[in-house]
Amino acid sequence: MPGNDTGRDGSSRHQTVPASLDANKKELETHDTVNESKVTIKCLLIRIYVVHYPHTRPEMREIRCSGVLFDLDGVLIDSTPAVTRVWRQWALEHGFDPEEVVARVHGRPSLATVREYLPNADHAAENREIERREMQDADGIITLPGARELLLQLPAKRWTIATSCTRPLAEVRLRAAGLPVPERIVTSDVTLGKPHPEPFLKAATRLGFTAPECVVVEDVPAGIRAGKAAGARVIAFRTTVEEAELRRASADCILNNCTDVGVAHNSGGLTLILNGTHVEN
Repeated sequence: MPGNDTGRDGSSRHQTVPASLDANKKELETHDTVNESKVTIKCLLIRIYVVHYPHTRPEMREIRCSGVLFDLDGVLIDSTPAVTRVWRQWALEHGFDPEEVVARVHGRPSLATVREYLPNADHAAENREIERREMQDADGIITLPGARELLLQLPAKRWTIATSCTRPLAEVRLRAAGLPVPERIVTSDVTLGKPHPEPFLKAATRLGFTAPECVVVEDVPAGIRAGKAAGARVIAFRTTVEEAELRRASADCILNNCTDVGVAHNSGGLTLILNGTHVEN
């Protein structure tokens, strides 16, 4: 998972988000209607193609669900440059190998990394400093292909994010990428992080569903295993690791990114139209 979805000990302060990070919000709202129309037409065409040309759809499939639970980094956004800068500097300050530390931080709470490398330090203080630096460095954070269009097609009550970073940091990164911040987001307010199922169990509950009623979208093995352990079906993106790793983690379907996902609404919830590899486990 590109970037560091970092955690906290509960004592981090919510910092004011710079006004410049809201610059994309107006543009997003202005183009909502146009984007919704374009993506809706695309989804309808895909459905017609799937129904009328079954012999040519080995990679097409539909999944019905009540809600969608997204990971953040590597699925909706890429904050790799910012995360790398912060953790590289931290590693150098403490005499650790920067490459090793940066490789270890992906997909885990920052507090876990701090505890691992500095077992006798003031973990809470170190973690607050890491978050402070990450909050201040939003340069280079981008929206991954298709993320904005996909989120526009999903009703607000039927999707959320489960990430191990704190809510303030998640908000900074989402706004820097020009994406909406879901009200029911699950951040570092969990006891056990991925690959434990708690983040996705909690996310599903906040939407009012059970995890088996939802689809998880992830990009790394730890997140995939968390989704599967929660009882959800898991879509994995090839944005971060090799496909073989996604298969070994038991992803149900492997896609390139959000552009491979279409949305249609049905009386019972959502139908996700997937253009990717179905994995037989």
